[in-house]
Amino acid sequence: MKQQELIPHLFRTEFSKITAVLGKLFGFEYIEIAEDIASDTFLLASETWSLKGLPENPVAWLYTVAKNKARDYLRRNKLFNEKITAEIQYASTELHEIEIDLSDNNIIDSQLQMMFAICQPSIPAEAQIGLSLRILCGFGIEEIANAFLSNKETINKRLTRAREKLREENVKIAFPAAQEIDKRLENVLTTLYLLFNEGYYSLSQNTTLRKELCFEATRLSYLLTINEATNKPVVNALLALMCFQASRLEARTNENGEQVLYEDQDTNLWDQELINRGKIFLNKAAEGNDLSKYHIEAGIAWWHTDKQDTAEKWDGILQLYNRLLIIEYSPMAALNRTYALSKANGKPAAIIEAEKLNLNNNHLYYTLLGYLYTDVDNEKAIEHLKSALKLAKSETAKITIEKSISKVTVKA
Repeated sequence: MKQQELIPHLFRTEFSKITAVLGKLFGFEYIEIAEDIASDTFLLASETWSLKGLPENPVAWLYTVAKNKARDYLRRNKLFNEKITAEIQYASTELHEIEIDLSDNNIIDSQLQMMFAICQPSIPAEAQIGLSLRILCGFGIEEIANAFLSNKETINKRLTRAREKLREENVKIAFPAAQEIDKRLENVLTTLYLLFNEGYYSLSQNTTLRKELCFEATRLSYLLTINEATNKPVVNALLALMCFQASRLEARTNENGEQVLYEDQDTNLWDQELINRGKIFLNKAAEGNDLSKYHIEAGIAWWHTDKQDTAEKWDGILQLYNRLLIIEYSPMAALNRTYALSKANGKPAAIIEAEKLNLNNNHLYYTLLGYLYTDVDNEKAIEHLKSALKLAKSETAKITIEKSISKVTVKA
């Protein structure tokens, strides 16, 4: 890998590790210092490597520099030194001997502990996702702004408020007590689920960023499965769901970045390796008696990886949606159920159910009605698709709807 490609790659993989370890060491009160040290490390790497060439072990070089910069900061800043070193329990209090542990085990532990610390119910879900992207995934502010279709100023304010809230509540970067894990884990999984969906259903035209959001959510979920305290059936269910959904990412857009509807996807682009991994995690999720929404959604996603368009497949999906809506109702789940109903029982039956939803401010609702009315009442189909076009916010969605309109023929 060339230097101009290596540094961005290492920033994505190593920035979050360095930040998590230093953040755990310093606490949320000084989390920005941890981020600054990590950023300065990569700035020095860019300057040094361009002049002297790549070191023999670039990752080890980064870790050494990060450790030295952290120790230098402790030496220089007396106030910071007094507050932080007083809380660090080491055999020696000499600053140059303070251990900054960047071993694989401590990196994983630090990222998991940071995950639990960030996913606090007291801060908004979008702020939890933003902090996760910044601290745990190494995303820059501009990238986070693009992911939320926002601007850097708004994102900076959002993350600043979230950090201040965590400081005010004196949130510790540590694993919760054993009896608290299940309760706190629920919020962590919700954040990871939303992070994945931010990529999977993103309105952004940046397809590379969209996929990275999905893969980062999957990576963080995997970390939960390799820790004994958090390797729960519900975690495996969420991870299975992500694997099944991510397996079809390449097929969901064409070469122009336009959305490809499920029934038009090239199944040869589906990632069989991810599907197989999803099956493994789904089997692990079946242990015990718990049945979460993630279990059911994983089952629905598994059926969608079946390339055969059979009555059994769509009836299976429909029954799972029925169970999902009982456990946790959501308008989008109801909308998706209606599509499955049309495939299982025909469009006329689905139209009756769809019109009961009355999701009049949602372009996907009118898009579905357009699909359901096609070849049933094409004039109504076009009417609904035009309503969808007015409500659609992204150019890719508008292009997809316009193509759907062009395919509908109206008898003279």
